[in-house]
Amino acid sequence: MTAAPAGDVALVTEIEALGAKLGEARASIERRFIGQEKVVELVLSAMLCGGHALLVGLPGLGKTRLVDTLGTVMGLNANRIQFTPDLMPADILGSEVLETATDGSRAFRFLEGPVFCQLLLADEINRASPRTQSALLQAMQEKEVTIAGQHRALGRPFHVLATQNPIEQEGTYPLPEAQLDRFLVQVDVDYPTRAVEREILLATTGAAEADAIQVFDTDQLIQAQSVIRRMPVGDKVVESILDLVRACRPGEPEGRDLKDSLAWGPGPRAAQALMLTVRARALLHGRLAPSLDDVAALAQATLTHRMALSFAARARGETLAAVISRTTTRILGLEAAA
Repeated sequence: MTAAPAGDVALVTEIEALGAKLGEARASIERRFIGQEKVVELVLSAMLCGGHALLVGLPGLGKTRLVDTLGTVMGLNANRIQFTPDLMPADILGSEVLETATDGSRAFRFLEGPVFCQLLLADEINRASPRTQSALLQAMQEKEVTIAGQHRALGRPFHVLATQNPIEQEGTYPLPEAQLDRFLVQVDVDYPTRAVEREILLATTGAAEADAIQVFDTDQLIQAQSVIRRMPVGDKVVESILDLVRACRPGEPEGRDLKDSLAWGPGPRAAQALMLTVRARALLHGRLAPSLDDVAALAQATLTHRMALSFAARARGETLAAVISRTTTRILGLEAAA
């Protein structure tokens, strides 16, 4: 029998060690964010892939608490921005001010905004105007901002975890499609079950609450992101990702069945998101490589915010979740996770 290459053995060792460390991180997070294992898994997956996550749900479901806990557990320098209708781009990015020195000379000095951090909580992001929302576009994609013609690098790593209220609520603005596409995953945060809500009541209304402990530091998270990108992905999984994403585009031959249901479908970023997140999910489940089950489980989270129903489909009462589930079943032979 031929021995495995030394590089493969080393990668397996790294993956196994990282999996054990991620188990510690999940346990620490779930002590403060109770009963939402899927939500924790998706947000952790986004961070392991170096991406951003959009948490959608009603107020009071613990979205802000989750992000605060993640900052502690992952050892990241975190800032928070509360988005409001009167928030301006300079309130996020920073601005230059003219200062007068003791000798009477004047010079501009740049005051950094809260975006200069490693983990940014954009709380209720859709309560600000589209102009202010778009201030994050360059930061989320290039990990830098341009102010007064000068490029300024952000923290490394840099993650945006944004919370969004349902657009049916008063005082909300829909996020621009270009910004939605920059979120690796959309995480729907639903009401807890009765048993979980009882556990939350007992855990959060006593004299003391459980504390999260730091498990990662910055260098370890960057190393984990490198391991994720080196994890092997089988050809069958790669082809299935391509088949699924292309089948959700009404303009492609593979998506002809959805021509009457979709106004537009996901772009290449959706395939990239699936390619990365399936690896992270496999790792979180203690496996060395992703499978088709991972693709099906992540279809909703990676595709929903990158698609739009046609007017006719909305009139018929169709939902994106149903369209994605139907397409996933047709392409993979598996049902997409709700």
